[in-house]
Amino acid sequence: MVGTVTRAAIVSSRRITGLSADVIAELVADLGPLWHERHQAKLASRPRQRGVGAGAKHRLVFVDRLLATLVHLRHGVTHDVLACWFGVDRSTITRAIGEVRPLLAGRGCTISPGVRMRTLGEVIDHLGASGQTGIIDGTEIRVRRPAAGRKDRDRFISGKNKQNAVKSMIFTDGDGRLLFCSPTTPASCADITHARELGLVRLLADGPAVEILADAGYQGLGAQTGGRVVTPPHRKFKKNAPDWYEEMHERQRKAHSSRRIRVEHGIAHLKNWRALARHLGRREHTSDTVQAVAGLLSHQQTADLSPR
Repeated sequence: MVGTVTRAAIVSSRRITGLSADVIAELVADLGPLWHERHQAKLASRPRQRGVGAGAKHRLVFVDRLLATLVHLRHGVTHDVLACWFGVDRSTITRAIGEVRPLLAGRGCTISPGVRMRTLGEVIDHLGASGQTGIIDGTEIRVRRPAAGRKDRDRFISGKNKQNAVKSMIFTDGDGRLLFCSPTTPASCADITHARELGLVRLLADGPAVEILADAGYQGLGAQTGGRVVTPPHRKFKKNAPDWYEEMHERQRKAHSSRRIRVEHGIAHLKNWRALARHLGRREHTSDTVQAVAGLLSHQQTADLSPR
């Protein structure tokens, strides 16, 4: 395990973990008891020759497990390097990250101190109650190519980027603050199809009157949601358009783009975490990774905006 001085240096440097010391302290207080409860339940769930708690103790305490996970997500550091840094075996780091990452993913996005949103329905209700505008967009995360012979191998090929990737829908408010990050789906799925599969059409049609900005990939949702999803204006003239129409269309397109650009900023902040620049782990872990990073980033954004 790392020494007290090294641990303090990791916590105090926001460049290492991407989070402030206060946010890390909140994570320890929030997730530590939950991790201990799950660990004890796992130990007690199988036949044992010795009682729970007997035998060797953990060399890697929960704080170090959390820090190792944060460094891995932020910088994409390999498990071998983290094992040398923390003075444990590589398998210990792998197991620690596998235990902490789902806990981070399950926290949801923080919108105010102690208030989190975990589902798309909660986001729609929040926007309706606060009168804010929401913005949606899809982002792709490059992943390893599936093994040859796998029947659904082509599903991960992105038609846009021509690479193996998975896709997630990002939901922000008008200021670009993260509100929701969906589980991932193979990148061959269109943005509008993914939104429908997540239940966005039903939630908007049956829910409060909110305005959702989206790009041209979501054209068609406006008619299905009573105009709640606003996409760029259609181009009526494909050829030989009058000058007055070109000017009007460009003005409307820029006005929409200037409002929708905030979600691109939110996605850019997500991609600053190297684990999302390209995911080199197992593809089934990508959902937990992207939701964990979104939750961490939203927590830090809320902490930065909270009065001190």
